[in-house]
Amino acid sequence: MIIDDLNDSNDCLSILQRTLDSVSNIQFINNKQVKVSASIGVTIYPQDKSNSDQLIRHADQAMYIAKQSGKFFFHVFDVAKDVAVTNQYEKLENIRTALKNNEFVLYYQPKINIKTNQVIGLEALIRWIHPQQGVLLPESFLSVIEQNTLIIELGEWVINTALTQLSSWSDSEIELPISVNISPLELQQVDFVDRLTLIFQKHPKFKPGKIEFEILETSALDEFTMVREVIEKCHELGIIFSIDDFGTGYSSLTRLKKSPTESLKIDRSFVVDMLTDQDDRAIVLGVIQLAKTFKRSVIAEGIETIEHGEKFIIFGLSFSARIWDRQTHAFK
Repeated sequence: MIIDDLNDSNDCLSILQRTLDSVSNIQFINNKQVKVSASIGVTIYPQDKSNSDQLIRHADQAMYIAKQSGKFFFHVFDVAKDVAVTNQYEKLENIRTALKNNEFVLYYQPKINIKTNQVIGLEALIRWIHPQQGVLLPESFLSVIEQNTLIIELGEWVINTALTQLSSWSDSEIELPISVNISPLELQQVDFVDRLTLIFQKHPKFKPGKIEFEILETSALDEFTMVREVIEKCHELGIIFSIDDFGTGYSSLTRLKKSPTESLKIDRSFVVDMLTDQDDRAIVLGVIQLAKTFKRSVIAEGIETIEHGEKFIIFGLSFSARIWDRQTHAFK
């Protein structure tokens, strides 16, 4: 059915309702009562700027949504939602292609003991070397795949790459542990440990304790029983664990006490403003005290000024720092 000469897209709504009412009128055939129901799908041009074939398909999609709503409904095709879904699909395909074409790299951010000024480890940070857009930070692409199985593939690539780097450094007599981020979706996979085992078998030079998995506070403590079992199995592979973004969730102290993790990482949102915000300073000191109480090491993220460094010398912490580039006068 084509309805034209509408002044406004809402003008068709009353026509659609009258159509449904008309179809649903009770009829008698051979003295038997018959009642028919209908579902109508609609798309509106030019809001939907598709060609004729696509317009029909969009109306058809809308009709099935109407049927799923319980029948005897009409549903108008959501152009904005369709565009969003299409864009999401294109982004996923672009990331999948980038992974296939080896466009991702790992940068290594040092972890420094602020008292001794020694590098005690490194954190693997993923970057996308985009052919047209240059170097892309994780926030521009990880959010696209965080609920998609593609993040599992990318996560395995990160682990493989970090293990390869460890082996290369070991050959050069550089023995520094690397920490990598593990997404909640990866942890939830029933075969997570089995897949890890296969990856580690490809790296016979790996030394226990040389790789650390950083897991978000929410995933570490909300799904406590499952995560605890995973961590304990990973310990058998020589993997250690830290809780990332600590302080941003709602941790149970009992669960924190029983959590088989080795360290806490203070979220940078508290560190950045702690010099001027007494509440942030109190949170930082509180996390440090919790770490001491539960015998965990603690690392502060985002110390990027001399003033922050001097303050943390007093606290006696390690910290994760970005490197100052003397040529560009910016942090890498």
